[in-house]
Amino acid sequence: MISTKKRIWGWAFFDWAQQPYATLGLTFIFAPFFAAVATDMFVAQGMFENDAKVQAQTLWSSAQTVAGLVIAFTAPFLGAWADASGRKRPWIALFTSVAILCAACLWLLQPDGQNLMLALTLFWVGFVFSEAAFNLNNAYLPEFGTDEEIGRISGGATAFGYWGGVVALFIMLLLFAEDDTGLTLIDIKPILGLNPDAREGTRFVGPFIAIWFAVFLIPFLLWTRETPGLQRARPKFGEVLNELWVAVCRVAKQPSTRMFMLASLFYRDALTALYAYGGIYARQVLDWPTVQIGMFGIIAAIAAAILSWVGGIADKRMGPKPVIRFCIFALIFVSTIIVGMSREHLFGIPLPTGSILPDVLFYICGAVIGGAGGALYSASRSLMVRHTDPDHPAEAFGLFAFAGKATAFLAPALITAFGILTNSNQLAFLPVIFLFLLGLFLLRYVHPDGARAA
Repeated sequence: MISTKKRIWGWAFFDWAQQPYATLGLTFIFAPFFAAVATDMFVAQGMFENDAKVQAQTLWSSAQTVAGLVIAFTAPFLGAWADASGRKRPWIALFTSVAILCAACLWLLQPDGQNLMLALTLFWVGFVFSEAAFNLNNAYLPEFGTDEEIGRISGGATAFGYWGGVVALFIMLLLFAEDDTGLTLIDIKPILGLNPDAREGTRFVGPFIAIWFAVFLIPFLLWTRETPGLQRARPKFGEVLNELWVAVCRVAKQPSTRMFMLASLFYRDALTALYAYGGIYARQVLDWPTVQIGMFGIIAAIAAAILSWVGGIADKRMGPKPVIRFCIFALIFVSTIIVGMSREHLFGIPLPTGSILPDVLFYICGAVIGGAGGALYSASRSLMVRHTDPDHPAEAFGLFAFAGKATAFLAPALITAFGILTNSNQLAFLPVIFLFLLGLFLLRYVHPDGARAA
């Protein structure tokens, strides 16, 4: 018999295992590398450098748009299917296997742009399957404690996951990812005989994510089990669709749940955009090399780990809604700085040549994005538990995933549109501020103790 404590640890290890896909892949290593390779390729094809940078960001955001739509429209069905069958682990095992395989193949992206579109496709396919597994994993959360305990458990698991990202990022920077001189952060060539001239140290990020994911998924597979007695025969497709429709109708009749889904739809979309473009912004606007972006990532991940844990304690004492509101205000502040800052100017005020102020400010922004973003997601997961039907947790978190991804095309599409209209990587971030403000406004209609209290 596996104890509840061990089940919780197994569940938390999923956060630890999956985190490098986001930390190393989505934000700090692969995404900037992809942007740099794409930019160089477009310049080689005759495009002006600034136009090439915008085109590289547009290519990335377009792929994210498609991935977000796929996640949005599959998550509710997968959740309903998991609830109807009483099985989540087989689906999680399948989805993570696909994500691991896709991550390993990111090695194929060459510095000259060879396999650029293949790598872009593989990354986002893996991301879709990784998120699908993560959404099903979230559905275990209501089983681990009371509403008051859930906030602490969610915050602790989120913090644990971010520490995994910190450790993984340290390893990549110290031993693999090379800068323009071909050396890592500790002034050595990438280990394992990797060729820095071919950027093999940085390209190893894909296989590294895959190995990390596979190894640290083992505690989850060993200790996390389905709730006894819930396993049922494989449901029919029509039955699952009917259950899903019933769930949608049920949510529609619950004002607090409905407004929470709608609010989170916007503010989580904005947060994902900040994560997805933070590293690209550092590369394209501030001209940071990979190692410096990685250091930025370490600061952000450490802040996320610490503040997710602090947020979990605040959640237990005050409830999740005040934590969410505070985090959104912090992220609006950061987004405003990003829009108003470049290497030469700060809100229109010229900066001296070689000024380090943009670098210092963006390091601070990274810490706030990581800390507030981690606490925001943890508190949102906790508030979702308070709006969850205990008999249908996977279904509820499937709808929660839908709410987080239903407009996942919106932020990337708006960033793409603003980037094209303004031809500016900074001004392209304006829609992020609007989405945070909209989510904050809608949150006022959400009951702090959830649908059951409302």
